Amino acid sequence: MGNMLRIGPALIWLAVSLPTQADIPADTSELHLDPAWLTLIHYQPDTFGDGYTSQADDPAFFLSEDGKHSPKSELQATLEAIQKPGEGDDHARCQFPARTTWLQQELNLALPEISCPGYQEWSETLNTETVTLVFAASYLNSPSSMFGHTFLRLDPPQDDEETNLLLANTISYAADAAAHDSELLFAYKGIFGGYPGITTVQPYYEKIRLYSDIEHRDLWEYKLNLTQEEVDLMIAHAWEIRDRNFDYYFFDENCAYRLLALIDIARPGTDLLGEVSTHAIPSDTVRWVVDKDLVSDVYYRPSAATSVAYSLSTLPDDHQTLSAAIANGYVDADANEVSSLPAEQRAHILDATYDYVRYKSEADGWPREIAAPLSHDLLRERSQINNVPPPEEPPRPVVRDDQGHDTFRMSLGAGQLAHREFTQLTLRPAYHDILDPPAGYRTGAQLQFLRLDARLYTDNNELQLEQLTGVEIRSLSPRNAFFSPLSWQVGFGGRRTDTGNDRVLTPYLEGGAGGSWSLGHQTQAFAIATADLEIDDDLRRGYDAAPGADIGLLHQNNQFSLLAGAKTKAWIVSSEHRQDQFYAKANWHIGREFSLFAEFTREDHYDRYQSTWHAGIHAYF
Repeated sequence: MGNMLRIGPALIWLAVSLPTQADIPADTSELHLDPAWLTLIHYQPDTFGDGYTSQADDPAFFLSEDGKHSPKSELQATLEAIQKPGEGDDHARCQFPARTTWLQQELNLALPEISCPGYQEWSETLNTETVTLVFAASYLNSPSSMFGHTFLRLDPPQDDEETNLLLANTISYAADAAAHDSELLFAYKGIFGGYPGITTVQPYYEKIRLYSDIEHRDLWEYKLNLTQEEVDLMIAHAWEIRDRNFDYYFFDENCAYRLLALIDIARPGTDLLGEVSTHAIPSDTVRWVVDKDLVSDVYYRPSAATSVAYSLSTLPDDHQTLSAAIANGYVDADANEVSSLPAEQRAHILDATYDYVRYKSEADGWPREIAAPLSHDLLRERSQINNVPPPEEPPRPVVRDDQGHDTFRMSLGAGQLAHREFTQLTLRPAYHDILDPPAGYRTGAQLQFLRLDARLYTDNNELQLEQLTGVEIRSLSPRNAFFSPLSWQVGFGGRRTDTGNDRVLTPYLEGGAGGSWSLGHQTQAFAIATADLEIDDDLRRGYDAAPGADIGLLHQNNQFSLLAGAKTKAWIVSSEHRQDQFYAKANWHIGREFSLFAEFTREDHYDRYQSTWHAGIHAYF
């Protein structure tokens, strides 16, 4: 479209009073509908009708009174504003350098040089030659980080190999939440809207400290193959939105979404935002960036927790026991059990133990009067061993987070409840089930949102909503001599429950906490104390509650996943009965796109036994 506008009859030039002013084209035709312009102003097509609405929610972002809903009015107002005489930070060209650059290119505008001290100082401080997309892995202990987080690192010119990229700056977009807001309030406002989103610039080392050292999240760095001109345009637009309000939404208009817009602006035609449908999961957005051939190199930066865990895992079992004894003060660093070992083995024990003590001091706040003398003893003994290199960094995972399965899952299966046969359709917009292909996801982690299970019973063609899962989170992290994470789960939604006379759909809230222990490679056992609450008028007192337990076995590998165990609940309010269940679930993974599944449960409920089986296929996209 821009090329058409540049040929004779399509442009009419108007002369203005000042000789230094550029000419304004009288007819910009359909330029306001150019995808690049729509992206610059963050326009999205209206759900109903043929108009557009900008996602920017700050009146200062628009130069036209109708700019929120009129791409044409905003284009005309911008053209007029950038032609006006003057200079300084309040001038439209200084406020909107990306718009100005794009319009100059599209319309061959000859604009005089002006001074923009604020923007010039800002861009010179950033000194950006290349841009790197950084993905921080998921972190289940915070609602804002459950899906992971993405931000952009602005890399200065690397004059030599010694250039420290930790001193680079970053651009990120996040909810401007109040410091006193609880995690539950944050989750609610994040889902339904209630926070303004802000674009911030911070040094990269601050991000490293937050994500790697405090939240123990691995970082993946994706160097983008943008030209200098594209980088400059991205920086210019970052300036335009840095202080502007965009409403933040957890599922779509989030950190990942805004960064996709910046990349789309830098390289028009990529249309990364076109990949977004109902939600923008950070790992999905990274996958789209990679698929668009925008990445030239990938670097893995393990977290402090990953590095320490790997260092300890390289020790033989008996040396791990000795290392734990030293760290907990049962054995001195210079004890005979240590000093009698060969130099290389002794060095590895001392290195791993020191890294562990330093990690626990920072992460768990070990008292200085304990950690400092122990660290000193370990370093003293290690300094006496020469010609033994320090421990290696953890190897890069074979499968990156963006190479795991797609997060939207549709399942189709058939089964039988007692003597009733059914066909079941399941839709899950996000994110990951504990039995899904584990590559690229946290071991023992599960996070599902808005999953819908619908059944069609073939005996009477009755269609029923079996379950609607609002949120379901599970974290099964194995414990060992060094780390004692809590295994926990929480979920809420609506599900079918047996009242003794009928199966009714009841709202529920469930949770639990316990422990998990490794039984070998890729296999772990767990024991969870649970609590359930159901609320429905069909229950005798309108609600029922049940303490219980869930004991089971989990195996995960890239070909096969298995979950089996036994549950028990004691309903103590309305029905006053015990509910026992044995379950076994398995998935056979067929690449990233499909899994075959089979499930079986045997339940003792209201003094009657009932079996359910269900099998089918999962498709990920």
